[in-house]
Order: sequence, then structure tokens, then C-alpha cells
Amino acid sequence: MVSISPPRPGGVMPLAESFVTLYRRMAGSFAIPALLLAGSLWMGAAAFAADATPAPKATPAPHTVPPAGVAIADADRAELKGKIEALGEEIESLGNELKNKPAMLELLPDVQIFHKAADWAVRYNEFFNPKEVATAKKMLEMGMDRAKELRAGKPSWNTATGLVPRGYLSKIDGSVQPYGMVIPDDWKADETAARRLDFWCHGRGETLSELSFISGRLTQKGEYTPPGALVLHLYGRYCCANKFAGEVDLFEALENAKKHYKIDQNKLVIRGFSMGGGSTWQFGSHFGGYWAAVQPGAGFGETKEFMKLGTTPDKPLPPAWEQTLWQWYDSVGTVANLSNTTTVAYSGEKDGQKQAADIMIRYAEQEGVRIEHVIAPNTMHKVLAESKPEVDALVTAGVEKHEAVPKKVWFVTRTLVYPRMDWVEIAGMEKEWERAEVVAEISGNEIIVETKNVSALSLRPPKNAAGVGQKLTIDGQKLVILTPESPMARKVDGKWKAEPLSKSHRVFVKEPGICGPIDHAFMSSFIFVHPTGKPLNDKVGEWTKAEFEHATGFWRKVFRGEAPVKEDSAITPQDIAKSNLILWGDPSSNTLLAKILPRLPIQWTRDKLVFAGKTYDARHVAPVMIFPNPLNPEHYVVINSGPTFREQALLNNADQTPKLPDWAMVDLNTPPDGKWPGQILNAGFFDENWAVKK
Repeated sequence: MVSISPPRPGGVMPLAESFVTLYRRMAGSFAIPALLLAGSLWMGAAAFAADATPAPKATPAPHTVPPAGVAIADADRAELKGKIEALGEEIESLGNELKNKPAMLELLPDVQIFHKAADWAVRYNEFFNPKEVATAKKMLEMGMDRAKELRAGKPSWNTATGLVPRGYLSKIDGSVQPYGMVIPDDWKADETAARRLDFWCHGRGETLSELSFISGRLTQKGEYTPPGALVLHLYGRYCCANKFAGEVDLFEALENAKKHYKIDQNKLVIRGFSMGGGSTWQFGSHFGGYWAAVQPGAGFGETKEFMKLGTTPDKPLPPAWEQTLWQWYDSVGTVANLSNTTTVAYSGEKDGQKQAADIMIRYAEQEGVRIEHVIAPNTMHKVLAESKPEVDALVTAGVEKHEAVPKKVWFVTRTLVYPRMDWVEIAGMEKEWERAEVVAEISGNEIIVETKNVSALSLRPPKNAAGVGQKLTIDGQKLVILTPESPMARKVDGKWKAEPLSKSHRVFVKEPGICGPIDHAFMSSFIFVHPTGKPLNDKVGEWTKAEFEHATGFWRKVFRGEAPVKEDSAITPQDIAKSNLILWGDPSSNTLLAKILPRLPIQWTRDKLVFAGKTYDARHVAPVMIFPNPLNPEHYVVINSGPTFREQALLNNADQTPKLPDWAMVDLNTPPDGKWPGQILNAGFFDENWAVKK
């Protein structure tokens, strides 16, 4: 289990609380051959020199994701619009009425999910089947029924068994997001008993709108429903293999579900198939410390081999920085984190996605980690019913033997996006994007730790562990007593000191929550800051306007939310305190960018840009960049960029990875396309002190 705050008596902090807290601090698949249109999302950041070779141009994506919807009759559209408006007014009225009834107000998203499902289908032409018109009408009726029950203070779905669609408001963008619960029939017999919870990550579905997802959560239990267990079906922000905002979706859905159901945090299981199998490998390897069992089916475990990149002229390797960023979601590099859990892979014998289990097992064997592999004979891409009992038996055995708080933790990471496992947190790395490793063990009255590529460490073992408040040995060096009040050790001039990192020391150091790269800013609360002034150059002004519009549209289509937008003059101290600020424009058009420019590592005038010892023509070159906000270094500022992967990456979930690192210089003489915002002249990472690499 993972703790990022002082642990509760007798154990560690509840998982949902710890990871939601992590994401509040952060400013951190189905994947089948491209012919079958698989996919994957997002990124990382490293201590690695800029590559001066321009990035290659992309070919346009052959089709859009999501695709264009089918036409619906004018009469149906008019009827739906009327009902959408009526339910919207009811939701607004309920929100005002329930302001002083927080327990009831908390249930309002369970109504809003039905409104959004129908509203977006109508507004954005997302009916993908004529039958979905009737589905939308049913959703609106269900939403109105729930609204009436909520107004009466009798929300029946909150105590229902069976299939229960639910929702929450995301802290990232304020959007309402759905998830589905499967509640066992015996739940009412003892609602206070803590239950095992299995998460299910769905497969790729390019037409899996909210309308389609909720419809499925009303009619289908899913592949696995273990006796007595709760099952939580993740929407995962649609079709991104539960990456980036789709990753945060799990922890926000868990936090919401805990408000309504008693969940045994020592019995959490992550499962999925196809795209969801890729998602499961990601969750399992990056958050290995708190799963009682990890059960991926098919999917993918990394990008390069799965997509066969670098093997033929038509599959070239991407720029070096992009290959470095693969490590954000590649699971092979962090497979060691599965050592303290049970992993049960499932594959069809004749399924091309068996490659995922094969490569993960290959890497696991190198680490000495065991992965069970159930192979369904003569089976293509499906979960064979005859194999389910064997898979379930192995998973259940793993859940029962799971050690909730191990005395020994072995943790491997490549980025401070993923800094912790169980009671160990890596608070600083000597070189990000290289393997960092901690082996920590409680032995009698001592905690013994061995590290590699670690510059700062936080240890918060459970209070009842023998080593708490006793001696600490790191890399053979004995330190002063470690206490819960002073759990931090950091390396100074090659030697460890047991002391917390001071605030002044942390301001411009890469640390958990503030480590880059650009895409990391979109995993916690963010605001698009729209410029109101005249740009320095018309070409840059036109480009930033177009990129702003692209980013807002891309966020809606891919991450299923409306990007929060405010004008530069409207940003408040509360915005600066709580959110990452995505600054569009230049120092002339954006007043907030002008205010902080002297404290950023760039010079920017009408004629020239000076960065990393190089000068660029500011009339047609623009920077994109992430940096700690000088006005609040606990959050980011990002200049002129949304998520850095674009339309081409949507065609294969294994390609949905970050395309740009901490910074890049973009030549606007080359128009944006399906992969790049323009011609990338240079790109790279800041060092561990957020300094420019020469």
C-alpha cells in the first residue's frame, strides 16, 4: 500500500486518499497491430541532451477518432433537445436546492451523467447507430427519474444491487465522468462489511461515447464477477488506454465509490482485456505496491516492439526524446514492481496480442519476478469461457495471500511521475528517465535501504512496524534516528543526511508533482489562459490562436471534458494557488506571460528568441515549454501547448505517448499536422534543477 502522508494507526493511509492526494499535488488498450487500429496515451521527462535533428513530418491520420456520427431525424433531434434542456434546468435547480445538503449534493453527478450522455451525442453528432436515439431518450428519462428521487431525498440507486451507473466531477477539468458498479446481491445483508473491489479496464471502442458506455453498464456485468466482490467498470476517459487523465480516472472513481460502498483496500484487483489489458499492465507495474492481484488479458506492454518500430523503412524510429518518453507508460521497465503482488496474464494461443504477456514475462524473468500465464488453446482475440475458472482461482488465491504492508519493498521507477510504492517514496532522482531503484527492509529496530540513482528519499512505514523511530541505514551509511516527524533523507555531496527537504531547497528541483514533461500538467487541475492583447508578430499570433483551438477541441474529443478557459486578465490568486496555467500567446498578447517572463529561462522579443544558448527568429519560431510557475512553484506553467500527442497517435493506443519533452522550438513556416505543431527545430529536457542544458 502507498502512503504520502503520515499513516493512520495500524497501517498506511487509504489508497484512494493517498493517490488522489498525489494527483492534487501533481501540477503524475487495447493495443493491437495498426491494421486493427489499436492505441495508447502519454509521457515522461529526462536528463538528456537536446536533439538538434528536426523531427520528421507525419502523414495525416486516415480517419478521425471519434468518427463522425450518423444523421438523425429532425423530429428526434428537436425532441431530444427539449428533454436535454428540461433535465439541464432540473439539475441546475437541484444544485441550488442542495447546497446546504452536502450528502445529497454529492449524488448530483449520478444524475448529470445521463444529461451529458444525451447532450454530447446531440451537440457533437455522436450518434454512431440509429438505435442510439432511443438510448438517448431512455437516458434522459432515467436522469429525470433520479433527479426526482434526489429532490425527495430518496436516491434508490445509492442502495441498489446489480448494475448501477454512477458519476463524479473530475478535479482535472470539472467535467462529469461516468463509471459503472456491479453490486453483489448479498451486499445489503451487511453493508458495513469491507468488500474486495475489482477494477475493469475496457477494450478499445472508437464509438464508446458516454451514451454507449452507460448503456453497457445498465445491461452487461462484464467478463468477471467474483462472488461477493464489488466490480468497478472504468470509463477511463473513453479510448486512451487509461492513460494521463484516463489514469487519474481510476483514482477519482475509487475516491467516489468509497463514499458509497465499504471497500477493503487490501483487496484491490486491477483487470482488463485488449486495450484494457494494456491499461492493466500499466496500472500494475506503475502502482504495483497496492494491488492484491494484477490480471491483464492481451493488450500491450510497451511501444517499440509492439509497433515494430525501427524494423522497416516505413516504420522508422521517432526522435530520441520521444523514445525517452516511451518510458512513461512502457511497463517492461518497471516490471520489478510486480514482485509483491500476484500477476495472472491471460492470452489466446493464436492472438497477436499474446506478445504483451510474452515480452512482460521475458523482462520479469530478468528481474526474478514470477508472472502466471494462462493460455487458452486455439483461441484468437477473446476471453475463453473455459479459461475463466483457472484465471479466477489464481487471482482469488493471490488476493487471499496478499501482504497489505510488506516489511520489504522493492521499487523501480524511471520518472518522478511515479515516485512511490508502499511506504517508500523517491523524492528526488539524480538522473530522471534512467532506472532509479530502492530496496528497503524493516529488520528488527532498523530500516536498511539500498538505492540507485536516488537523491532524496521519504520513508513512512506503518506506525506499528518495528523499525519506526529507530535507526536508518542507507547504502551502508548509518544515519541519525528516523522519526515520523522527520522521514526524509537526502544526498548531499555523495552522503546521506536524515533531514526533510526545506521549502527553499525544493522550489526549483524536480520532485514528485513537479517534474515535467509538458503532458504532466494535464493530470491535475489546469486552466487554459487566453490572451487578450496584440501579439508581437502576426504569424505567431495566428499560430497560437489555431493551436489553442486545436487543444480545446482535442481535449473534448479525446479526454471527454471541456477544457477550463479564462482570459489572462481574469486569472485570480486562487487560480494560481490551485491550478496549472496553460499560457497561450506571447509576452505582448498575454499579460500573465509577460509578468513571469523575467523568471523563465528564455528571452523573447519581437525579433528574437534566445534559449539554451541559441537564437531563433521570433517572427516565425515559437517556444512550447513546461516550467514551475514562478508565482507558485507547486504548480506548472505551460507555454503554448496542450497534450503533445495529436491525431495520428489516436490510431494505435501504443502510440498515444508524449511527443515532446520539457521544451521545444517550433518553426511555424511548416504548418501543423497530425503529429507535430510545426517543424520541431530542437527539443529536450531541463535538468534536475530545472536548469537549461547547455
